[in-house]
Amino acid sequence: MVGLPAVGGLRGAGKGLEQLTGQVGMSHRYVVEIDDAAYRLGAWTKAAGLGVRWQKHVWRPGLRAGETIAPGNISYTDIALSRAAGADSAVVQQWLASLMRDWVPLSGAIHLVDFLGMPVVTWELREFFPIAWRLTELDSSGSRPAIETLELAHTGFLDAEGTVR
Repeated sequence: MVGLPAVGGLRGAGKGLEQLTGQVGMSHRYVVEIDDAAYRLGAWTKAAGLGVRWQKHVWRPGLRAGETIAPGNISYTDIALSRAAGADSAVVQQWLASLMRDWVPLSGAIHLVDFLGMPVVTWELREFFPIAWRLTELDSSGSRPAIETLELAHTGFLDAEGTVR
């Protein structure tokens, strides 16, 4: 992976601050890294949709009155990242344009970083790719920045043993 240093050493620093203060910081950002070092997607202010879901299989064995349930196939939800459009937006556009010419599945990570830039939690994503990008309405009469949103599909962040990677 590119971008942040080895997460193992930094994870303790972010957690150390939480343990010392007893509080979780409220000014988090999300840093996205991908395996292609040419594209550093930068920090994002909002990440939505990171999740996992199992199909539920239900059956009633024999003459039992109760049902039995078991986990079925797993699926991961799409992730939407948002931030004010800025200099890093050009890097996202270059990455999107490169995928139009030559699509290669990439892996990477989303790091939740605290106000000091220290990783608090990391989700390593397998085989992710963009499925949408959009910019809010451009309105020079308003006082709000233009917000870009990048949506990513992926094949997971849990390893085969069911633990966070």
